[in-house]
Amino acid sequence: SSLPRVHIVTAGIEKVIPSLDDLSVLLRVLARSATGQEMSAYTSLYSGPRQDTDSEGPEAYHVVLLDNGRSTMLGGGYRSMLRCIRCGACLNHCPVYSAIGGHAYGWVYSGPMGSVLTPLLNGFDDSVDLPNACTLNGRCKAVCPVRIPLSDLLLKHRLEQYRRRLTPLFGRFLVRAWAWVATRPRLYQGLMALPLWLMHWRGHRRGALEHIPFAGGWTDSRDFPTPAGRSFIRQWHSRKGKS
Repeated sequence: SSLPRVHIVTAGIEKVIPSLDDLSVLLRVLARSATGQEMSAYTSLYSGPRQDTDSEGPEAYHVVLLDNGRSTMLGGGYRSMLRCIRCGACLNHCPVYSAIGGHAYGWVYSGPMGSVLTPLLNGFDDSVDLPNACTLNGRCKAVCPVRIPLSDLLLKHRLEQYRRRLTPLFGRFLVRAWAWVATRPRLYQGLMALPLWLMHWRGHRRGALEHIPFAGGWTDSRDFPTPAGRSFIRQWHSRKGKS
């Protein structure tokens, strides 16, 4: 960066911090959350264009701050997302990200933070599926060093999609049907028993299923792990008195 005559820096408006003291805190948090280091080796500080007493550096130095929807987030319910320092801790603990990789998210940001941030910056038109790429296990929320409630924000995205009818009609019907069945434990256990047993029986030899009826998209590019023959509730009841 000291070789070009003109140095242009681009950053989002959320990258502005009050002082160098705040920078030292954020850099330590960033390195420890990302790689477990005390300090990153890829940090450079620049103080502007070359002065008369400097032996090298750019002749001109420009800083371009981007909004691109960030000010809208500032005044809304997603304000906490602007605290993100891009450490990647949420990615490292996300079971969905570890299974599908970063390219599946379709844009610059991946993982839980990408599933929240991309719809806010680009809109739901090209990212309507991202908020649903989450099991809501809460690991991302637990490990975030700046305490962004990522799983809560993903739920908020889902609610917004449902209210705006961005999900297909059949999908909304399935959600309502699932909610109705899930609130009736005995019916839920009865309906799940046969499919679980059949899937376990079909895939127990290979340890995976090559095809699932009515869910072909899940097995287009990879096998589906064979589930246990019984639901968690049934397994828990059978072992209740053994521990």
